[in-house]
Amino acid sequence: MNGRQGKEDFHLHELERRILHGLSCEWEIALDSLPSGVRDKIRSPLFSLQGMKDRWGTWHKEKREISLSRDLVFHHSWCAVREVLLHEMAHQLADEVLGACAEPPHGPKFQEACRQLRANPRASGQYPTLDQRLSREWTDGKDKILSRVKKLMALAESPNRYEAEAAMTKAHGLIAKYNIDLLHRGLRQEYVSVFVGPAALRHPLEDYCLANLLQDFYFVQGIWVPAYVVEKGKMGRVLEISGTFNNIRWASYVHDFVRHFIRTQWNKYNRRRGLSRARQTDFATGIIEGFRSKLESLGKEEERTSTHALMKREDPDLKIYLAFRYPHTARISTGFGRKDPVVRKDGKQIGKNLVIAKGIETPKGKRGLLIAS
Repeated sequence: MNGRQGKEDFHLHELERRILHGLSCEWEIALDSLPSGVRDKIRSPLFSLQGMKDRWGTWHKEKREISLSRDLVFHHSWCAVREVLLHEMAHQLADEVLGACAEPPHGPKFQEACRQLRANPRASGQYPTLDQRLSREWTDGKDKILSRVKKLMALAESPNRYEAEAAMTKAHGLIAKYNIDLLHRGLRQEYVSVFVGPAALRHPLEDYCLANLLQDFYFVQGIWVPAYVVEKGKMGRVLEISGTFNNIRWASYVHDFVRHFIRTQWNKYNRRRGLSRARQTDFATGIIEGFRSKLESLGKEEERTSTHALMKREDPDLKIYLAFRYPHTARISTGFGRKDPVVRKDGKQIGKNLVIAKGIETPKGKRGLLIAS
């Protein structure tokens, strides 16, 4: 074995070790949703990664082991991994605590275990992963509103600023109309929750500002939840947004687009200034502030010209979904340091010119939803 191969094997072994540790941490966090009497009875299992081809994961009752597919953990988002983990954990809970021994694998006890763990009872076998479902339904072309929004986002790439602004305004109007029509018709929707942005031990202020912007304008709700940070080998936090599949796609795309825009604009702005990380936060929050003011202006214009407003409408079914999914929530304090008003003002001016454009692509071998290059 040459030195290069040895290093690659070492890094792979270390990555697998961290992932297994992450599964154990996520298993512990999932216990918080269980009633205390149930929580006290379940014991931590073993965890392993296997080269499974026909399923994403499995629970081995005799070995007391939860195994996940290597393909899943290496090529899919962590929230997709977590969805499968909770499904297998539900099998464990049903077998070891709820007494499902005489029942079929997905019988009543298992369904009850899924309810208690907020697990997806379908996330087994070759059922598409969470990121596959989001990507597939975004690109299938069956949704006419979605197709029109994507075309408008492509038009928003126009070098003519007024054409680009008009296309983005129409896209936002369609999104608002789509959601308000659903609410007026009282149609039952399927809700989903996904991670956006990277999990981290600490998040800068702009991450929280961007989360609030998504809630206020893109028909989703966000919660900062515990999530394993593979690179650090520790539990951190990540923004999890909840909503309908289409709203999750739109909000996820806007989140990634704005973060990408901030990075590129900061690199230009700071090329010869040599400013600190704190000033980067001033600049980023300024951009988000400027973009927020732009969306507010679009909302007022939409109210004047249409019966549909851009501002978010309350979805009672989403509130019920959130109350069930997150039985315990706590307020997070972000803290405020010293700010540079000049840098923030410069960022705000740039943010007022931000135009959301292009469509979402999911390149093979990548995790999560990414903007097209």
